[in-house]
Amino acid sequence: MEALYIAAFFVVLIIVTLLKSVSIVPQGYKFICQRLGKFNRTLSPGLNLIVPYIDTIPYEITTKDIVLDIPSQEVITQDNAVIIANAVAYINIVQPEKAVYGVEDYVLAIRNLVQTALRSIIGEMALDSALSSRDQIKAKLKAAISDDIADWGIIMKTVEIQDINPSPTMQQAMEEQAAAERQRRAAVTKAEGEKQAAILEADGRLEASRRDAEAQIVLATASKKSIELVSESIKDDLPVAYLLGEKYTNAMENLAQSDNTKMFVLPADLLNTVKGLMGR
Repeated sequence: MEALYIAAFFVVLIIVTLLKSVSIVPQGYKFICQRLGKFNRTLSPGLNLIVPYIDTIPYEITTKDIVLDIPSQEVITQDNAVIIANAVAYINIVQPEKAVYGVEDYVLAIRNLVQTALRSIIGEMALDSALSSRDQIKAKLKAAISDDIADWGIIMKTVEIQDINPSPTMQQAMEEQAAAERQRRAAVTKAEGEKQAAILEADGRLEASRRDAEAQIVLATASKKSIELVSESIKDDLPVAYLLGEKYTNAMENLAQSDNTKMFVLPADLLNTVKGLMGR
């Protein structure tokens, strides 16, 4: 009976030993094999034989692309504006032994590297440039951290800037500034319109005055010419007296039609009156 127990024990031990001597690595992973606590080799996908009880598998590392979400953070630009930025990084572990032995926590390390590099890059840019230069920031960010993580056996596939926006306080200030600028432009446009209208109105008045003056000169010249022609034809004071008398009569007629005129007297000898006006 005792021999049966011993045989069963050895059978179980052999089975366990055989199981421990085999390591099956699934596709998309690599296992780190340590022998007596020291790195031995990296196991590739498939069936791998190891030394039982001596070799151990402490790390199982994925070889698929890893997506790292970089938390949002406040960043101060070159012109002392505060913006909030976050990113997402895509990495791939090509040398698992460097990733597990080269850094304590490669995920945390890469996140800190991206955040630090992002602050440095945006800190050298003005606000307007930072908000409109995502591709430039992306290229600089990838170049800044690729060499560092290469020492850990990790490559940076790409890094994308998810959000880069002014802080709520800065955004409110920008909106107020934009509103003030729109009001200023509206005021300038209105003032310019009023100025142009005033200039056009003044030009209109000037042109009208000039034309009135020209008309008066033309009328005076015509009257003078007509008087000279009549005087030369008749060689007497009668034409002048006639013209003055005509104007005198028209003036009296207009005066008679006025509502404020109650009564007026015409001289009996109109011809002598006109001559008197002429000083003769």
